[in-house]
Amino acid sequence: MTKSILLIGLGRFGRHVAMKLDELHHEIMAVDKEERRVEAALPYVTNAQIGDATNEAFLSSLGVSNFDVCIVAIGDNFQSSLEATSLLKELGAKMVVSRAARDVHAKFLLRNGADEVVYPEKQLAAWTAIRYSADHILDYIELDDEHAIFEVTIPEEWVGKTVGQLDIRKKYKINIMALKEDGQMDLGITPGTLLGDDATMLVLGNIRDIERCFKL
Repeated sequence: MTKSILLIGLGRFGRHVAMKLDELHHEIMAVDKEERRVEAALPYVTNAQIGDATNEAFLSSLGVSNFDVCIVAIGDNFQSSLEATSLLKELGAKMVVSRAARDVHAKFLLRNGADEVVYPEKQLAAWTAIRYSADHILDYIELDDEHAIFEVTIPEEWVGKTVGQLDIRKKYKINIMALKEDGQMDLGITPGTLLGDDATMLVLGNIRDIERCFKL
């Protein structure tokens, strides 16, 4: 479903958010104080304006309450991020997602109007550490502090066996969600699904259980 997004801040992070939202076919209103940043984002957004998101009159003129989601992607000025976040909520924003660089920033943002907070650097750092410190991990999505989805190579001793024979759900409390081969995803996993050596698999579970299962 297409959503209307107000995106504030068009630095590197904001521009990449705009590009992905455009790829997903959402309607984007982009805002930044710098003309060059706005011009760089024009190919990826529906509308764009040059303006200061800490100015209440300017922000009000955008019709904040009409957007499904407001994203504050300002990364170089925490004070501006905090003020924009607070003003958005005061002006009736339905959903405010703000960028944070540190835990203390997140606390202030959540107390001052943010419904959700994202940590681009922290989240990428965690992904990089986990992805490149283990031989079996190809990708990783953290769901919360304890659970994640991992894309892993299939252990050699599992090849040629079925999901039912391995029974890792009972042994390790891990769910095999899908198999991936040649870029194609097979979500129809059954106890009779055979594991081949050319595929990878997506597994869901407690991070410690997954680490123990794959000896990460």
